[in-house]
Amino acid sequence: MANHIVRMAGAAYLTYLGLRMVFHRSGNTGHPVEFARESHWAIYRSGFLTNLLNPKVALFFVAFLPQFVAPSAESKILAFVFLGGVFMRTGTIWCLVLAWFGSAVSRRLRENPSAGARLRRASGALFVGLGVKLAVSK
Repeated sequence: MANHIVRMAGAAYLTYLGLRMVFHRSGNTGHPVEFARESHWAIYRSGFLTNLLNPKVALFFVAFLPQFVAPSAESKILAFVFLGGVFMRTGTIWCLVLAWFGSAVSRRLRENPSAGARLRRASGALFVGLGVKLAVSK
């Protein structure tokens, strides 16, 4: 019974959020939006602390990486550090690609307010659809 109530409340909330997004009317002047710039140090510090305090990263290193270190290896610590370095390098490259792509998409959306409005309406319709699906699912 409690599960059903929580599910219905979640479905109603998703539908509410979706309808707000679909019918939202902004007082947009048509000028591109500019955001306040942060220093490179503040951005780096924020990302570093986020990753340092993220328990998923530690769980990944403890649970996943050891299986790739041979039990007969002379220096298990060196192998573990090497694999960690490979993980950090590929993760950094992937995050840089995501940041570049996100920046390009954000710039285009800010330059074209109608595209942002269409995206907001499409997201709202998706929320409404998910809310309805949640409400009718068993």
